[in-house]
Amino acid sequence: MSGIIHLLPDAVANQIAAGEVIQRPASVVKELVENAVDSGADSITVNVKDAGKTLVQVIDNGCGMTGTDARLCWERHATSKITTAHDLFSIRTKGFRGEALASIAAIAEVSLKTKRREDELGTHMRVGGSEVQANEPVACQDGSNFMVKNLFYNVPARRKFLKTNSTELRHIINEFNHVALAHPGIEFSLIHNNSQIFSLPKGNQRQRIVNIMGKTMNQSLIPVETDTTVVRINGFIGKPEFARKTFGEQYFFVNGRYIRHPYFHKAVLQAYDQILQPDAIPAYFIFFDIDADRIDINIHPTKTELKFEDEPAIWQILHAVVRESIGRYNLSPSLDFQTEGVVDIPVLRKDTEIKMPSVNINPGFNPFEAESESARADRKNDGFTRPSSPRVAQNWQMLYGRREDTFPLKEDGEEEHSPNDPVNGQIRFMQFKNRYILTPVKSGLMLIDQKRAHERILYENNLEILRSRKGVIQQTLFPETFELNASDFVTFTEIREEVNKLGFDIREFGNNAIVIHGIPETAKNSDLKSLIEQMIENYKAYEADPKVELSEKIARAIARASAIPYGKVLEMEEMREIVDKLFGCANPNYSPSGRLIINIIKTEEIVKILNG
Repeated sequence: MSGIIHLLPDAVANQIAAGEVIQRPASVVKELVENAVDSGADSITVNVKDAGKTLVQVIDNGCGMTGTDARLCWERHATSKITTAHDLFSIRTKGFRGEALASIAAIAEVSLKTKRREDELGTHMRVGGSEVQANEPVACQDGSNFMVKNLFYNVPARRKFLKTNSTELRHIINEFNHVALAHPGIEFSLIHNNSQIFSLPKGNQRQRIVNIMGKTMNQSLIPVETDTTVVRINGFIGKPEFARKTFGEQYFFVNGRYIRHPYFHKAVLQAYDQILQPDAIPAYFIFFDIDADRIDINIHPTKTELKFEDEPAIWQILHAVVRESIGRYNLSPSLDFQTEGVVDIPVLRKDTEIKMPSVNINPGFNPFEAESESARADRKNDGFTRPSSPRVAQNWQMLYGRREDTFPLKEDGEEEHSPNDPVNGQIRFMQFKNRYILTPVKSGLMLIDQKRAHERILYENNLEILRSRKGVIQQTLFPETFELNASDFVTFTEIREEVNKLGFDIREFGNNAIVIHGIPETAKNSDLKSLIEQMIENYKAYEADPKVELSEKIARAIARASAIPYGKVLEMEEMREIVDKLFGCANPNYSPSGRLIINIIKTEEIVKILNG
């Protein structure tokens, strides 16, 4: 009787590996561009069609390959980067496991033309579904030219789950940016459907950031730099006034490799403590240079997550250097951190020798003897303040002063009517913490989340406008022009037509810029640039839900971006209008994202609280 365990064919094993490494066209771009960087190229061109579904082509002028290398590179775990397991702990290149090309060839039709500078002829190979279909000499340029066609052609279930072209193109742009930002000394180009998105010349870090993120980024950048025995940090952070309420301009790089690191992100945010607007996220482009044996990059298939040996120490160094730069540019009070050379940061390691602390003791000290004049003088100058007599805090009565949210008192000291009491037959409202609207109901006290309530109102209004196609445009006296980064511009081109149906008149201006000629009534008091950015970011959050139609996603995104923020003080009539319109909605209890809007505290609960 035969056993039930058997070995998978190489083609099937490669398809399984492809599921981990190649998730979408952007994954192909990432792997091929990183290989091009490792080849020593100083010019890399990426050409994609139909957001990479039809074609991903990467051309470089790197070292190229011999005919033998070109044949071996399609095998799993074939690599030029490592020879022993120990080499994994000293990797500074991008690709090293040798799975990318094998994975790509398993789920696409691939063509490779490659030649070394010293060779007269190059090699042309065609591979599809892990099978070599052609291997022949060819006249070609130095370097490598990879063409990946019909991605997932033999795995239709995977191809079915690819998103729209604009979504997939946005992912490609993001992966392209990760590599291009880390290597400003390399010339990069990105072309989509014969239209050039990026043409990045060689330059320094600042020039590369501005060329990718837009010219307006230049005025917001603040340099950061420190050199310690643990890590070297350099790069740029954004000025607080340019911080956005959306993500997209936050980048960490370790030894030239893009990573995600929520723990270090908190270090940067805490450095901006009390100088950022609520919910604002500063831009940062921070580069770590660290010994390769102090990190582990082999913990994730896409290598975007790392483990650091000295993570807590690096957190403190990062926090300090960001704070220093903020203070140095007069954005907040700062101590003088000017130092020369490399800062020695002591770090506790497993082999560190632990020494017991020593304490100096005066065995002749007698606490009952009268204190000498010299001792009193020493104590006086020891840096501590010791008041000779108790002091009464000034204006202590202010600690018990009336708060803004207490009820007003009559002249005789009795409490006036609560703002929630019916006055002249009308219900009164009270705003609590500039976040909630309070009003009495028969069963107790109703709490309404003002932002979610307004979001629900705008959402249902937007849906009605989209269905009736009767959006009213208010033409602006002076059209406003905004430059978006390439990724956001691609997203906006997908939703612009639906957005304009809601009463906007927004047109493309070229070079990733848009012009706003008209806006709906609901947006007349909004910061239009912030509104557009939040609209795009909110749409990204909703677009992954296949059950929601495009029009509904747009309605949600604009409602969330346009809703009144927390912290806004509302007049009595404004609160009344929000409550009235909320209860005119089809579903007043929940926001479009499903979060609770209304809650009622029962009278019995209030009595129980007060009576203990």
